[in-house]
Amino acid sequence: MPRHDTLAAVDLGSNSFHLEIGRVVDGQIYPLDAVREVIRLGAGLTAEKRIDRATQARALESLAKMAERLRGFPRQAVRVVGTNTLRVAKNAPQFLREARQVLGFPIEVISGREEARLIYLGAAHALPAAAGVENKRRLVVDIGGGSTELIIGKELEPQLTESLYMGCVSYSLKYFPDGRIDKGAMKSAELAARQELAGIVGAYRSAGWDEAVASSGTSRAIESILRENGFAAEGLTREGLDRLRSLLIKHEEADPHRIAGLRPNRAPVLPGGLAIMIAIFDELGLEAVKVSEAALRHGVLYDLLGRVQHHDMREATVSQFMRRYHAVAAHEERVRNLAMTS
Repeated sequence: MPRHDTLAAVDLGSNSFHLEIGRVVDGQIYPLDAVREVIRLGAGLTAEKRIDRATQARALESLAKMAERLRGFPRQAVRVVGTNTLRVAKNAPQFLREARQVLGFPIEVISGREEARLIYLGAAHALPAAAGVENKRRLVVDIGGGSTELIIGKELEPQLTESLYMGCVSYSLKYFPDGRIDKGAMKSAELAARQELAGIVGAYRSAGWDEAVASSGTSRAIESILRENGFAAEGLTREGLDRLRSLLIKHEEADPHRIAGLRPNRAPVLPGGLAIMIAIFDELGLEAVKVSEAALRHGVLYDLLGRVQHHDMREATVSQFMRRYHAVAAHEERVRNLAMTS
């Protein structure tokens, strides 16, 4: 596979579509261009789990713009991934055929675990090297539009990955359908999120971590609001989240005109995202969390870099599992050959 000095990642998320373009210099990726469009693909899901036509049209229009920016890129230098909404939508195959034709590149609908792995990879590259603590463990939390990923890892290697079916779009639509926020709705949303987390809390607390980090749009949006309102100097804090919850309930809505730091396009999905974040703090016993600028698309770029430089992180992960479980290489090769000929 030829080497490329410019790579591109496209993330078809349940809330927003992102295009990230970076230049490769000495094994590092430096940003060249970025495009973000709020599509709310998850909000276009009907009761029958089908993406409605209006949302599809909006998504295809966005992809047409990205296709213009990607014109001339070789196929090996671009990776396009779809997440939760495209995992669950019954008419995803039909939409993906149209989307592929408009964008001009293959679209890969990734699993929740793969999404978690890529999120961790992006966050790990964006964080400073661990200092003072040998083999520092990091917990990375990413609240997306339709799913939430939680990962524990060391340096660049994720060790525990989970993807839960809850996100800022789906929870805002379910628990705050008309945008009205009150104590009862917030309590219901938080309780639902805690129930989703219940199955993984024991394993995560047992594994432990030295540092907690939150990534992606929901975390950055909440951090901005906490900072602008004087609720926290930086990052996310337990006290800051409680104060923001009280402020939303007081105003009975997420109003950008009355809440400093709240962008209008984030307002409709803020209450669901906040409820999930509060539940994560409660269940994992967090008091303060740093916020990373990284997101899924950055992990996609670094994973793509590994592939074009002949170091595929997926192969490294498989090799690590083989060593951990004492797999016999000769037997694995026979199984591989059988699978390839079936």
